Amino acid sequence: MLQKDKALKKIDKDFKSYADLMMQQLTALERLVQTGYEKFDEEIKQIEATEQKLDIYEVQISEKIINAIVLHHPVASELRNLMACYRIVINMERIGDLVKDVARFIQKIEDSKLYGDLSDFIFNMITASNSMVEKSLLSFINKDREAALWTIKNDEVIDEIYKKMLKKGIKKTSLQDEAREMLVNLINFKSIISKIERIGDHACHIAEASIFAQDGRDIRHQNMME
Repeated sequence: MLQKDKALKKIDKDFKSYADLMMQQLTALERLVQTGYEKFDEEIKQIEATEQKLDIYEVQISEKIINAIVLHHPVASELRNLMACYRIVINMERIGDLVKDVARFIQKIEDSKLYGDLSDFIFNMITASNSMVEKSLLSFINKDREAALWTIKNDEVIDEIYKKMLKKGIKKTSLQDEAREMLVNLINFKSIISKIERIGDHACHIAEASIFAQDGRDIRHQNMME
């Protein structure tokens, strides 16, 4: 019993450290959007370095969860919590990959004026998705069902910003001599905002896993707005 409790507490501690590092990474992405072109490389290097740490955490926690299940035979409530934690860790790893991808696409934008016009939309979208991730993680850590439901219902906020940003980008284009360059930049912008939108999707998956851990009910593919 003591060994099982020790193993479960270690997983809980590592998960919280992983969640803290993930939120630092999301904050770094916010900072990247607000910084000038001259500091892009520096900020992206930091994001990539943190991503390597996140990958190591993901492997270590996943292995500890599997070992706890195999070696310590957790009871139903403990097993449910471990499976939810495993699902969340997988989604967090994917969020980390998306953050890195967004940073790289931002670096590819060559039209500084267009970027300046749309950077506020990118920043607002990132902060909205970051809030969703934070709420979903805290809902699991604090066993807060309402925070999980808030995250799922607010996914539509990200979708709406996504649509508005695409429309604004199209209105600001000039398809004359600069047509080719402009289209390349818009493709990069579309890649940025679609990946940020997916961060919000993964936050919802985390919230769903949190509710599963607390209620033992799988709410995936259900309409929570009803």
